[in-house]
Amino acid sequence: MSAAHPAPGEAPIRLLIVDDHPVVRDGLRGIFAGDPDFDVVGEAGDGAAAVDRVRVGGVDVVLMDLRMPRMGGVEAIRALREVAPEVRVLVLTTYDTDRDVLPAVEAGATGYLLKDAPRDDLVRGVRAAHAGQAVLSPSVAGLVMGRVRAPEPAPGVLSPRESEVLRLVAGGATNREAAAALFVSEATVKTHLLHLYGKLGVRDRAAAVAEAYRRGLLV
Repeated sequence: MSAAHPAPGEAPIRLLIVDDHPVVRDGLRGIFAGDPDFDVVGEAGDGAAAVDRVRVGGVDVVLMDLRMPRMGGVEAIRALREVAPEVRVLVLTTYDTDRDVLPAVEAGATGYLLKDAPRDDLVRGVRAAHAGQAVLSPSVAGLVMGRVRAPEPAPGVLSPRESEVLRLVAGGATNREAAAALFVSEATVKTHLLHLYGKLGVRDRAAAVAEAYRRGLLV
């Protein structure tokens, strides 16, 4: 997983921390508060409060727990996709079962990390999510790749170029990096992404990667 630091003079990543345990929120704030690349703009103890805070604006990435009172993470992710689709959601939880992972990714989470992730991996994960890169912890990636459910028929077969774009995205490439690798424009990459999203029945990069692994399109 790799993601560049903000360029000199670039605004810090505005982060909202969502967890129902105050001690966890305090610990996460401590990780990011001393880094000039980040600005912790708020905290929330449940999904409903997170949605309300995002509605106010000024949030780039939401670090989201899953199992919370009042409104859980998956429901909150769905709501955030409607309220502020440009805001990235990075799940941070202790649960890595398929009944937790897949609904979160399908709801629109940009990534999924576990709370035992090293500090550096968490910081890199937030940067990567902000850049629109799919972020999956190793155990979650293994779960997604190891699913044995029979693939559902796709609405359409991916073209060779769409498959190339998908492989680059799965490897963590940004649109700019994928465009450079394929010698095309970023706009062309975005067009290919929209086409493959439609064929896979998903709405974003993380869900596309997860669905592609599930269908055996990526190995």
